[in-house]
Amino acid sequence: MPRHFAFLLLDRFTLIAFSAAIEPLRLANRVAGKTLYTWQLISESGHPVTCSNGTQVSVHSGMEDLHKEATVIVCGGVDANRATTPAILAWLRKRARYGNVIGGICTGGWALAKAGLLDNRRATIHWENHTSFAEDFPDIDLTKSVFVIDGTRVTSAGGMAALDMMLTIIANAHDSAIANSVADQLIYSSIRTNRDTQRLSIPARIGVRHPKLARVIEIMESHIEDPISPAELAQDVDMSTRQLERLFRRYLNRSPKRYYTELRLERARNLLMQTDMSVINVALASGFTSPSHFSKCYRAHYNTTPYRERGARSSDDRE
Repeated sequence: MPRHFAFLLLDRFTLIAFSAAIEPLRLANRVAGKTLYTWQLISESGHPVTCSNGTQVSVHSGMEDLHKEATVIVCGGVDANRATTPAILAWLRKRARYGNVIGGICTGGWALAKAGLLDNRRATIHWENHTSFAEDFPDIDLTKSVFVIDGTRVTSAGGMAALDMMLTIIANAHDSAIANSVADQLIYSSIRTNRDTQRLSIPARIGVRHPKLARVIEIMESHIEDPISPAELAQDVDMSTRQLERLFRRYLNRSPKRYYTELRLERARNLLMQTDMSVINVALASGFTSPSHFSKCYRAHYNTTPYRERGARSSDDRE
């Protein structure tokens, strides 16, 4: 029997992740010369859903009309926490009780986590949402992999990671030849595994291949909540503080302290935009012990205060 997929589209879902998940199913049928997969699109109301780029996508039905053995894939995007209603959570828990395989792509994993379906399991989510997800769901073994398959729960990080996940699912169910043929059809030359991580390496991201600079930035990124002094950072890579200063000035045109502060402010903005944490707790989670100092730094960098940033997000939600 063909395996059936049901794609639950959340409001403002990411179109590229959804496309990367559904197209491999169509191409697998074509490559195999028979129907290996069927699918349907569903929404909470049964009405069309608007994705994050403004395009409207029609669906086949609401959540009530579902193939009993369907693999459910929740397609998330912008503000998945607000798009995930109590009705959706109840429906996901019901599908879990029935034994359905349930997955989330992009931020769709947030809906699974909120429903309690990822507790004590491995999972992943888009790197931009990683910090807020870890704060909200500490009982989940959150990884930075492009996708994770943990029993009857599957999650992918968004973008083209959904393609890697689906190609792996196809290979596991049939054989790698079909999955490879699908990848060839998509001009996709390297299928990533669950051991691959989401983001580019630090040298690739900053455009500089200097091992000591990359190591310092790696240490900074892993110590956002408890910042390390420039002197300690320099000592960790066998440099003097002055040498470290010159290194950052030469390659990044800013001091180590300024670069570190920008990393922490970026973390703070993500938490403000993606969680309901208080501004004080956001400051602490970003390594600022003084709320006034945090507000001052935030205003200087983003030209607005943390409170106004939070207020602007609330205003957008009402609109």
